[in-house]
Amino acid sequence: MKSHPSGPARNPIGSHVPVAGGLHSVGLSYARDLGAETVQVFVANPRGWATPAGSPLQDEAFRAACAEASMPAYVHAPYLINFGSHTPATVERSVESLRHSLRRGRAIGALGVVVHTGSATGGRERAVALRQVRERLLPLLDELTHDDDPWLLLEPTAGQGASLCSLVEDLGPYVEVLDAHPRLGVCLDTCHVFAAGHDLAGPGGAHRTLDELVATVGEGRLRLIHANDSKDVVGAHKDRHANIGTGHIGEDAFRALMTHPATAGVPLVIETPGGKEGHAADVERLKKLRDG
Repeated sequence: MKSHPSGPARNPIGSHVPVAGGLHSVGLSYARDLGAETVQVFVANPRGWATPAGSPLQDEAFRAACAEASMPAYVHAPYLINFGSHTPATVERSVESLRHSLRRGRAIGALGVVVHTGSATGGRERAVALRQVRERLLPLLDELTHDDDPWLLLEPTAGQGASLCSLVEDLGPYVEVLDAHPRLGVCLDTCHVFAAGHDLAGPGGAHRTLDELVATVGEGRLRLIHANDSKDVVGAHKDRHANIGTGHIGEDAFRALMTHPATAGVPLVIETPGGKEGHAADVERLKKLRDG
């Protein structure tokens, strides 16, 4: 890997890491083994509604270690969160779950909390679901008043079901109903946008998609990229991640992503298969594409 005499890499590259057994002791140890320059964690069971308090000692150790290593950290909120749901209990739990992730994010020094943009369930109209997103999500954004509060990063989905955001253009109305809040950003998942129909692998596809993103939400809102190849073809609406360079997106698209002005300084986090060995290989592959 080439050195970066001017400071940190243009795009820090890392991974989502397991933290069962200790945010600092397990999570950061795993990240170091991968040679990760950035890290993403869960602070709750991703498939449940529990809101665990966490360990202040682990939190402080994690925060201090990330600061010392200049390693940007991110939290991924639980998958069950859906502010477009027609079920009141789901919406209430979504509010509490996301508030928990945002507060825990601040405690561990995370720069952003990633949340899926959800779907309009129960056959309800998109406009109705978006009004509900505004009513329930905007107050949470307004709670982010501290300098060290994380950004809320919207992650469009692969377009399954009545998804509220899958194509980049869908982010326009979503950001608009949230008053283009100053703490609102975007996490772009390469597998998701590819599955939704943006051909990152085609000639100029990666840059064209990023151009469209900036035109839709403005400059400076792209704060994180989930770098995942896709097991399925473009437009398949299937969220099945593949290791970098082994899927239908391919290495060239990831190399191109790291040359667009909108991605300057934006970390790439992998969420790929293969356990620690596969993760280490993907981190190394992305570093070579970046530094090549």
